[in-house]
Parts: sequence; C-alpha cells; structure tokens
Amino acid sequence: MLCGYRIRIQLILGLALLCVSMAHAEKVNVAVAANFTAPMKQIARKFASDTGHKAIISYGSTGKLYAQIINGAPFDVFLSADQARPHLLHKNALADPPITYAIGRLALWSPDRKLVDKQGEVLRQNGFRRLAIANPRTAPYGLGAMQVIKHLGVGESLSHRLVRGENIAQTFQFVMTGNAELGFIALSQVKDDSDGSIWVPPQSLYDPILQDAVLLARGRDNPAASSLIAFLGSDAARRIIANYGYSLAP
Repeated sequence: MLCGYRIRIQLILGLALLCVSMAHAEKVNVAVAANFTAPMKQIARKFASDTGHKAIISYGSTGKLYAQIINGAPFDVFLSADQARPHLLHKNALADPPITYAIGRLALWSPDRKLVDKQGEVLRQNGFRRLAIANPRTAPYGLGAMQVIKHLGVGESLSHRLVRGENIAQTFQFVMTGNAELGFIALSQVKDDSDGSIWVPPQSLYDPILQDAVLLARGRDNPAASSLIAFLGSDAARRIIANYGYSLAP
C-alpha cells in the first residue's frame, strides 16, 4: 500500500512539473536559410518535445533574411547560410557573437538518372539546355556554385544556360519541375532521395560554406531564443544536422 502511495505522489509531482514547464513555454521567431529547411523542421520538432518551446520559422535566402532583419523584422534568432552576415549583425550590435552550426555541401543534381556523371563532366558537354543555381549575390550556395564553375573553366560556355533561383529552395524547384535539367543545390535537399543522378563537388573547388547562427537583439529577453541557440549545439541537433549531409564544426 505504501508503494502505491509513493507511485501516486510521484505521478502528481511529475504532472505538477510538466504544468510548470508548459506554463513557462515560449515562442521563438526564427529566420532560417532555405538550404536548412528540412533539418530545421526536424530540429524544431525535437526542440519542442524536449523544451516545450515552439519555434516559428521563416525560410528564405540569407541575403533577403538579413535585409529584413536590419529593417526591423521581428526575428529572435537567425540561422544564416554564411558567416559574413551574422558577423555584420554582431559588429553593429544587432546580435550576440555568432556560432557555427553547420558546414554546407554542394551537389549537382538531376532527376534524370543518366544525366549527371560522378565526375561532373556533364558540365563540359552539350546534353542540357538549362543549369539552375541560386542567386550568388544573396545565396552562399549560389556563390559556391559559381566558384565550382570557374574552377572547372566552363563559365563562358555555361553563361547563357544559367537560370537563377531567388534561394536554394527555388533553385531545387526549377530542377524538379523541369525548368532546368540539372542544378547546383544543397546536398541536404537530396540526401535521402535515391532518384536521379548526382555529383558532389570536392570541397576544394569552393570556399567552405560555414553557416552561422546568432541570437538577435530582439531575442535576448526571450528564454526560448537562448534555449534554441543552446539546443543547436546539443547531441540531438548535431545528429540531425549530420544526417542531412552537413559537416559539423568542432
């Protein structure tokens, strides 16, 4: 009987702690680079189940999200696809010091299983009309794609074939819908997709895509915002990030 009493007490205490935790749950508005869409959705679910906090996420190109932030958009946390913009925000007292949460990988991909070879020689051939890349002015993955093209010495021959997406998500859609036969996208977008053909360029062909996150000034008084920044460095989040083909910062 005493054992049953103790179990009831433990259940009551557990429910009380859960109620207290939920009472203190907060929402955090997060600006996330488009390449990180899939892993961020999974991270947000794990974050909610572990902390009770809810992440409200807006996806877009790094450049456009940065422009929105400096113009007063109500974000608490920014997950960029580069280091430059988070460092600028910190330099201008708009954010805390950045952390590197992922290192991105490029992929040349086509839904056509026979189009892209394992060495990327397709870029030197005439077997396609359009090559999709993200806008290199606003999207780091687009800049990386242009660096690969330059290293391969095919910039001039491809210049009239390029179609530019506003961000890496739109670039992926261009290829998926047939507006371009192939495209440079984020490896994370096709990591779990066995269809199509793919070439993963050596990282020596483009600058490392170091992706930084920052706690923005608006989020400093929001417990959910600082909690999310900390969660990005957790084992659970790092496993998700690695599973999507990203390298991890030490």
